[in-house]
This record gives sequence, C-alpha cells and structure tokens, in this order.
Amino acid sequence: MSTSQLHTFTVAADKAGQRVDLFVGEALSLSRARLKRLFESGAVKVNGRAAKKGLTLVEGQAVAVVLEEETREAVPDQDFPLTVLHEDAELVFVDKPAGRPSHPLQSGETGTVANALVARYPECAQASVDPREGGLCHRLDVETSGVVVAARTRAAWNTVREAFGERAVDKRYLALVTGPLVDEGDIELPLRHHPRHPDRVEPAPYGAEDAREAVSRFRVLSRAGEHSVVEVRILTGVLHQVRAHLAGIGAPIVGDTLYGGREAPELGRFFLHARALGLSHPVTKKPLHVTSPLPPELRAELERLGLPLPRGEHGDASVSSPAT
Repeated sequence: MSTSQLHTFTVAADKAGQRVDLFVGEALSLSRARLKRLFESGAVKVNGRAAKKGLTLVEGQAVAVVLEEETREAVPDQDFPLTVLHEDAELVFVDKPAGRPSHPLQSGETGTVANALVARYPECAQASVDPREGGLCHRLDVETSGVVVAARTRAAWNTVREAFGERAVDKRYLALVTGPLVDEGDIELPLRHHPRHPDRVEPAPYGAEDAREAVSRFRVLSRAGEHSVVEVRILTGVLHQVRAHLAGIGAPIVGDTLYGGREAPELGRFFLHARALGLSHPVTKKPLHVTSPLPPELRAELERLGLPLPRGEHGDASVSSPAT
C-alpha cells in the first residue's frame, strides 16, 4: 500500500537560480533515482504546471510535489518459482535463478527472490531490518545464479549477518573464464565504485579513501584451450567482487562484457554461479553446508566446450551438517 502526500514550497530569494530537481531533492531528502521518477510522472509542478528537472527557479514561485509515501515491505509474489534447497525453523536456503533480482528496489516491485520468500514464508518480511529484503542475509547480482540464505527470525538474521561481517561464512562460486591463469592463488585487490560508471567497480588506487578491502582465493578445476573453470572463494563481500577480481588478473568471466569478458550470445548470461554456502547454524551452532547444482544452460556451455563437469556437479543440490 502507498499513500500520496502533497508538499508545497515557495522559492526563497537564496534559492532563486537553482534547478528545480536540486531544490526538490534538498527539500525532501530524495535520491536521484526517486527524483527522476517524480519528474517523469509529472509529480512536480511549478506555478501549477508540470516542470522539467532542468527548470531554473525564480523567487516567489510555488513548487508542489505529490510524493507517494512508499512501504518498504516486499509484496508477496506467488508466481515466482521458488526452489528451496534447505529449510528449518530459522533459515531458508533457496536457489536464485539468473535474471532475477535478489530484492525489490521500488515500492510494489515484484519478481524478486524476496517477493517469493515472503509469499511462502510471511515471517521473513519481519526478519530483516529492511523489510524489502524479505529476510535475505545477503544478495547476488541479477545475472548470477545460485544459493542464497534468508532468515525466518530477527535473531537468526542478526546472527547470520554478523557471521558474514566476521568472514565466518564460506562462500564459493564457479566461473568460466578466458585468459592465462595459474592453477591457484589469492587475489588481494581493494575495490571502489567507478567514479564515472556507478554500475561497476574498479581496482582502487593506492591510498584511496573510498577503497574497500577485497580478498578472493581461486583454484582452476579444469581447462580446455583458452577456457578455464574456476572455483572462487570470497573472504569479503564487495559489490561485483568475483567479476572484478578475475578481470583484474586478466581472466574475465565469459559473457561478462561489463568487465571485459568474451561475448557469449548462445549462453544469454555471464557464467557465474554461487555454488555453495557454509556457516554455523544460528541456534544449533552446528556447521551447515548447502550447495546449488549448476543450471542447465551452464552445464550445456561446459559440454559445448568439452570441459568436464566439476566434481559434485553430477547430482542434485546437497545439504550437509558434518559432525563437529
């Protein structure tokens, strides 16, 4: 549900000459994305007429903004085909398909993993601090497939989030790359948001204030010509870490053109799969290891290139809780 509220302002002398989008953004503390949607929908008017965002304001003008007060809770989506890998009273591990976001960014948005979670497990909506996340303890890129974990209680969410922060979660990915690559190694390359391309990250210059520590470990599982199947374990959780790290050492992921990867039109996505998550259960404290099988399109790509399926990828998902 959302309700609309009218906000009105009179342009003061010290605001004359300012662009209307900047004026509204400052007055209502709105993000650029939300401002863009307001102007596109005609929700901002100056002296009664719909305004374009570049309009320069004049002292004494009346600015009116119809602002929808958005609920942040994910809308239940019964149509999302949710694949559950493991569930218990505290946690739900699900298999995220490629092409689906982890959680909604806008009010009323559907088609995400979080929407499917709250449809099947309504308690997940209240488990995470931000209800739009539907209890998710982390997220994957839209085009990355694989296992993600959500909590069913706030206590479990807090515990698992703390484990992620303390690097106590074993996160393993499978990627198909091209380029020269040693058999195994560590990548310790700080990353930052690209200053000109907000949708990507880049290696951070030495001493940069906005640098985030990023550490990955990789090992090659098989090779065929220029292609290698790589398992990557990430010890940190920076945006696009696996993609940027592999590209940074000259082995970009197949299909990941944003980071210089070879085009793969027959694949229709980039070859990155969240293969496994391992963590201590928030209540029993026993180790829990959940794996996600390779999706059919990724298996087909390996077969096309003559690469063997990685060990353990010949069956279904697996869940184990080894003795401590």
